[in-house]
Amino acid sequence: MLQCFDERNANLLVYINGDLIHRDEAGVSPFDSSVQGGDAVWEGLRLYEGGVFRLKAHLDRLRSSAKALAFEEIPSNEEMTEAIGRTLQANGMRDGVHIRLTLTRGVKITSGMDPRLNQSGPTLIVLAEHKSPVYDTTGLSLITSSVRRFRPDMLDPKIHHANLIQSILAKIEATAAGADDALMLDDRGFIAETNATHLFFVHGERVSTSRLVACPEGVTRDAVLSICRDNDIEFGEVDLSLTEAYRADECFCTGTMGELACVTKIDGRMIGAGQIGPMTRRLSDLFQDLIRRELEPVFSLDSSES
Repeated sequence: MLQCFDERNANLLVYINGDLIHRDEAGVSPFDSSVQGGDAVWEGLRLYEGGVFRLKAHLDRLRSSAKALAFEEIPSNEEMTEAIGRTLQANGMRDGVHIRLTLTRGVKITSGMDPRLNQSGPTLIVLAEHKSPVYDTTGLSLITSSVRRFRPDMLDPKIHHANLIQSILAKIEATAAGADDALMLDDRGFIAETNATHLFFVHGERVSTSRLVACPEGVTRDAVLSICRDNDIEFGEVDLSLTEAYRADECFCTGTMGELACVTKIDGRMIGAGQIGPMTRRLSDLFQDLIRRELEPVFSLDSSES
């Protein structure tokens, strides 16, 4: 589970507000909102053969989050796509790439949290790395974290913001317990998500996932639900307790970084047969088919080869 340095990334060029800068020289101002208060939004994208799966959905979510945070300036989808394409072409990337797209409120005239101090438009950062899906698909272990996810009236999870302290604290607990990731509950005690992914559970032939109460909207989550809908697989978005997790026949997590990955242990309890189950395998195969059908190009084949 611990990611390692990939030598192919040694000389990456990082996009920052129109400039492509070597990874060792790239940086943002200490007055940037992301440094001052984690005041930024982000998306994780994956490049497959020159295209990104549901690119528009990712960019729409980024812009929606920036609007919710009252950013005065937000690049258009076309501008962000152009920045992504430039970055990938500059690095000679076409496949097997993870892209971290970050938009901050911009640079402040002096330190402080007041957004009125931001008098220099947003900062757009495109970081693209050669990176395979990060999760071991043979089976992950989770422990339940003591850190709870916020409900919408505390901090709306629909805002995909860059302040990830909750997730980091939960991940620290999981690592200390020898688990791969942490399962996180909401303030009512129902399952929200993990520190990094959405969770799905299989009981018999029914697939269930948490309601969007204390967990964010997910592009891969939505893809799995659409796959179920299109293939007559029974599914539901419901409140799920830990007991329902422990007695599930299968469990898997979803996310751009790891696609679909089965979970075989939660809080020391084996889930199902302790290995990838037939529903997880079927949905994983259908997801790969969906990726091929819904890739959105970020540059033309001709321009990438010139």
